[in-house]
Amino acid sequence: MATATVLTLLTACRAADPTTTADAIYHGGTIITVNDSAPSAEALAVKNGLIVAVGAKADILKLQGDSTTVVDLAGKTLIPGFVDAHSHFSVIGLQAIAANLLPAPDGPVNDIPALQQTLREFIATSPMVKAHRVVIGMNYDDSQLAERRHPTRQELDAVSTEMPLFIIHQSGHLGVYNSKALELMGINAKTPNPPGGVIEREADGKTPNGVLQENAHFGPMYKLAPKFSPEEVKAQFQAGEASYIANGFTTVQEGKTDLATLKALPEFAASGAFKVDIVAYADIMTMGDDPILHGPLMSRRYTNHVRLGGVKLTFDGSPQGKTAWFTQPYLKAPPGEKASYAGYPAFTDAEALKWYTLAYQNNWQMLTHANGDAAIDQLITTVRAAQAAVPGTDRRTVLIHGQFLRNDQVSALQELGIFPALYPMHTFYWGDYHRESVAGPARAENISPMGWLLAKNMMFTIQSDAPVTFPNSMRIFDSAVNRTTRSGYVLGPEHRLTPLQALKAMTLWSAYQHFEEDSKGSLQVGKRADLVILDRNPLTVEPSTIKDITVLETIKDGTSIYRRK
Repeated sequence: MATATVLTLLTACRAADPTTTADAIYHGGTIITVNDSAPSAEALAVKNGLIVAVGAKADILKLQGDSTTVVDLAGKTLIPGFVDAHSHFSVIGLQAIAANLLPAPDGPVNDIPALQQTLREFIATSPMVKAHRVVIGMNYDDSQLAERRHPTRQELDAVSTEMPLFIIHQSGHLGVYNSKALELMGINAKTPNPPGGVIEREADGKTPNGVLQENAHFGPMYKLAPKFSPEEVKAQFQAGEASYIANGFTTVQEGKTDLATLKALPEFAASGAFKVDIVAYADIMTMGDDPILHGPLMSRRYTNHVRLGGVKLTFDGSPQGKTAWFTQPYLKAPPGEKASYAGYPAFTDAEALKWYTLAYQNNWQMLTHANGDAAIDQLITTVRAAQAAVPGTDRRTVLIHGQFLRNDQVSALQELGIFPALYPMHTFYWGDYHRESVAGPARAENISPMGWLLAKNMMFTIQSDAPVTFPNSMRIFDSAVNRTTRSGYVLGPEHRLTPLQALKAMTLWSAYQHFEEDSKGSLQVGKRADLVILDRNPLTVEPSTIKDITVLETIKDGTSIYRRK
């Protein structure tokens, strides 16, 4: 093994032209390459945004010239830039200007009075409220509120009756609307539930209580959102990008984009607005066969850091919001539901197959949100039927979240080439709630069951689903390695990853998910010089301290785009 490693390092060094003068050389710390053939190196050289040499320090320093920047890592750790497996880039910017209703440890709202007070203070100071006369709060979590329930429209009316006010659940799949917002949307006692959505009612069974689920929520949310100016949109994009960059992400996903955002991204990109690569996936249900999906934006190549990677479809909802679709009932049914309640689908099988057939006919990569095991059953059935109708190879269809993936479903994913992008952040944020209220102790042990995938030698990724949680790379990493809940319970220890496996799931395997493994995800000659410097080595620190590791610098295409102050 040692001989093979030395030979690989020498080959890597020889891959660079000896007459090349590097733009930058990094040495003096731990360099984790995420390349199994040569897992570590003494030094790395960059030229024109690419890695030109990786290997022994003495060899790499031969590429030093008068103009070369030589970076002494001073014992710090250099790794590949993180490749975001799933999040919602454009919404992070909205989160930056909305009221922060997150519970501890990420926000101040742990009960409904605190939620109301936060909204009042937000109204008094928010430029968005002043300019647009609408109030938006993001990321309240009923599972962490002292009352253990959603707020009502009356409790939001106590904050404002003059302006429409709505707050978005941390899952993104539900919202609560005040009476003014419901009035503007025409939602009243006579309004029926839309397909794939629920309007929650008061004790009379008719009057909306303010809580809207899934498809009942998405329409009003988009309609009530302000019509932001181009300058406001650009500021939101840049605020969102800054959050990712500070966490070491050099490639970011826009995981379910609408037509307006899909048009705005390349426009802003053309002005040089973006520092990282942004790969978007269009909401196929709302965009259908729109011409933009057939244009040059749909490409494996970036133009000004933006490309359209494919399309996205959502098969069910949120387990912590109790709208995910299970084959077994929830441990504790939501108020007003029968004990047999197991969530519900967003589509019929025929509707799901229609969208998949469209995607496969056009060779669009398809991402599908499916949390509950019934939704994953539907995904497997749909993919098998779509592949039979429209044969193809290496589509890399992606299962997004897969929280309650069953062991007996793993073989079908492997057979059909469905790539899992799992969500172990749930172990910390909602692990206790899944045990106590959502699924019960037995089923909760196996949320994001990475151990079952490893047993099949399958690649997979791990993600933040930001803005559901912050795009905090070290918390993603920590959740996969430790699987520790808020109470300190280790949830499903057999599904814990080694630190190296977690790093691969955030770099090389995520690059593969996006068809970018030849240019990103590991520190190898010819790949993009997308780099991150950490203050400590995540492979050797005490695992419980991984979440405390700090991103010191983020480098994209050889250029430093973030330095911690």
